[in-house]
Amino acid sequence: MAPPARPVWTGQIRLALVALPVKLYSALDAREKISFNQIHEPSKQRIRYEKVAPGVGPVDKDEIVKGYEYSKGRYVLFSDEEFEALKIESKKTLDMIQFAPADTIDAMYFDKPYYALPDGKLADEPYRVVRDALRKTKTVGLGQITMRGRSYVAAVKPHEDGIVVETLHYGEELRSAKAFFDEIPSGKLDPDLVDLAQELITRKKAPFDPSKFEDEYAKAVERLVQKKIERHGELVLEDQEEPSPDYGDNVVSLVDALKKSLAKKSPKAADDEEDAKPAPKRRAAAERSKAPRAKEPAKKRAKK
Repeated sequence: MAPPARPVWTGQIRLALVALPVKLYSALDAREKISFNQIHEPSKQRIRYEKVAPGVGPVDKDEIVKGYEYSKGRYVLFSDEEFEALKIESKKTLDMIQFAPADTIDAMYFDKPYYALPDGKLADEPYRVVRDALRKTKTVGLGQITMRGRSYVAAVKPHEDGIVVETLHYGEELRSAKAFFDEIPSGKLDPDLVDLAQELITRKKAPFDPSKFEDEYAKAVERLVQKKIERHGELVLEDQEEPSPDYGDNVVSLVDALKKSLAKKSPKAADDEEDAKPAPKRRAAAERSKAPRAKEPAKKRAKK
């Protein structure tokens, strides 16, 4: 599949004196998402939005500028030219100024991924050199990138046969976890409970496979749209095709739930257990050998 015609960013990724010309393409595909419009039901006409000012009415878009409210009802205004005049260093360069071990960056910081492709034949070799060096050192290159008038922290990572650039949140953008988790009790847990949960997790441990997950809501919306078209727009109110289970009052304790989950042995475990059992004859012989023997009567001493 060929990449989209237009990249979202064109520039250079720099490693010291090595300049790597690249084009960035969004790794997210929103084409399959269903979007809706707001419609005036009586006339079936689409709702259009007008820019209006109180006491003035509709205004032309050329008369609209950005404003910052520094106190209630008071603004300082900015023109597009003022923002264009802002000089941001390395506007078309992502300079990797730091390299961090890949497993030291919390997933909470990652935002949007972009595929980076070499821009031109001369970029092929340095592109592959940087990709392989990042992979062998298990590191992520960190720097800043400017896209659509904003500056982002960016991570440069090897991915499959190429390179991915992923924007990160700034530290001040994330709310402190302590404010949310501070009231969670910190008392000592029953180690047996933790062991049971750990065993259940281990049994289900496997590499991440995104194909096993589907956007169920999106699929349901697609079905609803199709039914609506087939029924010429009539009302469609039906139960879910696969209703969620109703547990009712069948609530069990954490210990019971974990034990019941672990009791469901895999076929392999059951086979292994069956193989471990002794055959009937061997088992009977083993049981006889373990049984206590009756004491033999003492022989009478021969008389002299």
